[in-house]
Amino acid sequence: MSVPVLISSTLALLQLGGLLSQPLGQALAVIVGVGIVVIVGRIALKIAWRLVTIAAVIVGALLLLSFFGFSPL
Repeated sequence: MSVPVLISSTLALLQLGGLLSQPLGQALAVIVGVGIVVIVGRIALKIAWRLVTIAAVIVGALLLLSFFGFSPL
């Protein structure tokens, strides 16, 4: 979901007024917000794990090369 769509859907929810003024409506808004944070966090962590794995493989390969006398740097 793009940011403008997210903002417009949030504004549409805020215009409902009475729904978010009730405790259950506020709880729903908090749960939806937490869900969005979790989804974005999962995507960021997926990318981060790939970067860490790639870095570990590269550093490990450089370490093995240095053991055999090759100086890659």
